[in-house]
Formats: sequence, C-alpha cells, structure tokens
Amino acid sequence: MTAHYLPNNLPTHIQHYIDGKFVESVGGETFDVLDPVSNANYATAAAGQKADIDLAVAAASEAFINGPWPRMKPRERSRVLNKIADAVEAQESRLAELESFDSGLPITQARGQALRAAENFRFFADLIVAQFDDAMKVPGTQINYVNRKPIGVAGLITPWNTPFMLESWKLAPALASGCTVVLKPAEFTPLSASLWATIFEEAGLPHGVFNLVNGLGEDAGDALVKHPDVPLISFTGETTTGQTIFRNAAANLKGLSMELGGKSPCVVFADADVDAAIDSALFGVFSLNGERCTAGSRILVERSIYDDFCEKFAARARNIVVGDPHDPATEVGALVHPEHYNKVMSYVEIGKSEGRLLAGGGRPEGLDTGNYVSPTVFADVSPDARIFQEEIFGPVVAITPFENDDEALALANGVKYGLAAYIWTNNLTRAHNFAQSVEAGMVWLNSHNVRDLRTPFGGVKASGLGHEGGFRSIDFYTDQQAVHITLGTVHTPKFGASAAN
Repeated sequence: MTAHYLPNNLPTHIQHYIDGKFVESVGGETFDVLDPVSNANYATAAAGQKADIDLAVAAASEAFINGPWPRMKPRERSRVLNKIADAVEAQESRLAELESFDSGLPITQARGQALRAAENFRFFADLIVAQFDDAMKVPGTQINYVNRKPIGVAGLITPWNTPFMLESWKLAPALASGCTVVLKPAEFTPLSASLWATIFEEAGLPHGVFNLVNGLGEDAGDALVKHPDVPLISFTGETTTGQTIFRNAAANLKGLSMELGGKSPCVVFADADVDAAIDSALFGVFSLNGERCTAGSRILVERSIYDDFCEKFAARARNIVVGDPHDPATEVGALVHPEHYNKVMSYVEIGKSEGRLLAGGGRPEGLDTGNYVSPTVFADVSPDARIFQEEIFGPVVAITPFENDDEALALANGVKYGLAAYIWTNNLTRAHNFAQSVEAGMVWLNSHNVRDLRTPFGGVKASGLGHEGGFRSIDFYTDQQAVHITLGTVHTPKFGASAAN
C-alpha cells in the first residue's frame, strides 16, 4: 500500500467565523478532527456551545435588520453570488483535495463537487434576477399582487457526505433570497466548510450575513434549532436526528426543510436493458463510498432474470477498486469515521444471517488500517430483514426477487423511507404507472441519479419534510405576502349604519 497522502498546508486548528472574524469558542472548548485513512487526529476544531450560537445569531440578526444584504436589489445580490461561484471554481483542485482527505471520498469523485457547488450559486444568481411573482387583476374591482420578503436568519445544518457541495445547496438559495445564515457543518468533516468564510469575504458579502459555528449536533446544532431568533432550519441528515429537530423546533413554530434518510429501491424488470441497469445500480450504491442518501440500496429484480443479474452484479462488485482516496484508480475509499465504520460493519455481520453473501463481507485484503469496507452484496434478502428495512449508509446492498408488477411495487413501498426510486423497464406504460405509484419524492426511469437544479428535491414518509430546488428553495427562504388594492368604489357591507331603534 502506498504512503498515506497528506495535503499541503493543512490547518492544525479550525475556528468559528462570526460577524466577519475567525474566533474561538467563548468557553475555549474544542474537539478532535481525524482523517478516515489513518484515523489519526490531524486538527482540532472550536466546539460551539449555546454561547457561540448566540453570538452568531446576534450577528446574523443585526445584518438582517440593519445591514444592506436583504435590501439589495436582486441584480446586486446576483453579482455577489457569481463572484462566489468564480472563487469556488478557482479553488476546485484544493477543494477536491481537502474534501477527499477529510471525508474519505475518492479524489475522482471529489473533483466534481466544487464545480457543482459553483453551479448552485450561478443557478440561484440567475433565478433571483429572472424571478417574478403573480399579479392578478379583477377588472374594475381590484389588483392583487405578491410581495416576496426574506424571512430572516436561516439555520443551516449540513451532513458529512460531500459536505462542501451540500452546504452550497443551502447557502446559495438562502443568500440569494436575502436571508442571513448561521451554518453548523457536520463535526466529522469541518475542513472544507472553513473555506466558505474567505470565499464570501473576497466576493464582497457583508459581514454578519454568513456565520459558521463548528461543533457537535447535541451542543451547537441543538442551540441553533432552539434559538428564538432563528425562524428557519434547513437540515440534511439521518431521520432520528430530524425527529429531534422537529420536536425542538415546535416551540417557536419554525419553518423546517428536512432531507432525511433513505432506503431507495432500484427495480429491474425483465424487459430492461440489464447491462445499463447493472451499471447504474452499481454506481448508485457504491459511488461516494455508499454514503449517499439517494443510494439504491435495495435492488429488486424480476425472477426470470434474477440469477443472471445477481451473478453479473456480484462479479462487478468484487472487481471494484477499494483503496486510498487520493489514488485516481480508487472507486471506493474509506468511510468517514470509525464510529460510522463500526455501524456499517455491524450491518455486514447482520446481513450474513439474513441473506446469501455474494461479494465482500468484511475489510479488503491489504488494507489493515483505516475505515475500509469491501463492496458487499447480499442476495435472497427477505423484505422483513434488517438489511432490507434499515438505512446502512455504506457500500452494502440487498438484492430481492419479485414475480410481477404488484409484488415489485409492494416491495418498493414496504419500508418507512421514501426518498428516491430507480426503475428499469422498456415498457412505457409500466414505467409511468409504477413511477406514480411508488412512494418516493424522486424517481429516475432508466437513468442513474442525475440532478436538475430546477426540480424539487426531497422525500416522503420518513425521508423528509418539504422540498428544495429551484423556486421551491426560494419559497422556503421567503415570506409571500399578498397585497390587495381596490380600484374604484369600495363595496363593503355597512355594519351599524342603520338608524338605532
């Protein structure tokens, strides 16, 4: 095995960023940050507490109430957003290097993340300039129009899988809408988030508009969710955390957008292009180390092609290159953290009693340290098995046969989650009917996971609350005020106008 790669100029300590300044925690608290290949601590980070969140929210509130950002014209905000995109693109190589090092994501998959992050800012820079709202005229009576206003301080809580790009999903529409923000990045991966402060400053974002507090979810995240001056929370993460946020946000009736867990089906019918389906199914569950919310982690295959599909899929899975994330040949890198590695490996062991192991099932040979898991394939998995029902969030897949369309649909819908679904068939009628019947917020027909930023992103059931993407993101970060103007004579019932008896 080659020597472990370390990026140049790695910070040894990561600070908060509040009101235009890098600062330590008020109480001096810190936590250790490790890299997933060696599991060695490479840095410490300031550990935010309630006092730090209070300072960040105060700065964001001041910038919202008295600062220029919410009052700038859309074109002015758009120019800043495009400068942010330019700065992100200029740092593409550095961002990919840091993201790969911090998260264990293979470098070839990390390279596209910066460009996608930049595109998010360009998209919303265009959208706020082109956006218009409804105006309705009742002839001779009234004109009604919609006045759209940014809501206030947005609390953004982001996950550790592709952290920089997923942070941009929230930052871009929140800032485009005129909100100010407090970002609480995942504690496992604070490295790339720390780059936002310099990027925003160089682009001309006013101080206080963007604030960053590192820390644990139960400390910094909890304080942000409960803060009375934060009317909005956008959260991406696991379902149980989302339930806690939902409860804690209730007291202040906060707006919530939550993209939560998934156990998405990939349904392969006998008439499908099986080779294309295998390519997509492999990519869908093993790219990003399997640490993706939309992973097609349950593959449902029509019985007549089941054995052939399993054989081909498992052969490909056994051939996947697992190794150092910085090696361009690597297809699956190291899982983000030993805590998560232990969780995934526990499911691998559970799976050995719940399915027929066709590939993987442990640590790859020759990789004795780090959070490495061989791409693992279980076949003949019963729908009541834990590895069928529960989100594993790693390179582990369950394959289950079905006899007909009705059984396929029952299996697809037979879990508590409903984020994504992938359907492979050349029967046009079946494809559309199945898509409409499957309980999923997003469906891909004969396609792998390709995201159009204009479309809604979100899930149903235990996979989330609300949708973001395109105008739906703008809707979340703004209040829509209806304004009614009477034209001509006002015809109002005259209560109390009759003579008193």
